[in-house]
Amino acid sequence: MGKIILRLDRVMADRKMSLNELSDRVGVSNVNLSKMKTGKISAIRFSTLEAICDVLNCQPGDILEYDPNATE
Repeated sequence: MGKIILRLDRVMADRKMSLNELSDRVGVSNVNLSKMKTGKISAIRFSTLEAICDVLNCQPGDILEYDPNATE
């Protein structure tokens, strides 16, 4: 079974945005965004994903990647 990989760190680096700035602008705690950056989450609300995409001016596919060969 494949795995969803979070690429939030890459998109943030491309936009030169810090975790603190993203947290302030999205309204999500640093702790939760940090867990997203490191891939230590099992779910994400669409409203959170929408807010992140709005602030980072990106598409969900820029943040989420499916790797059919990865294992859990």
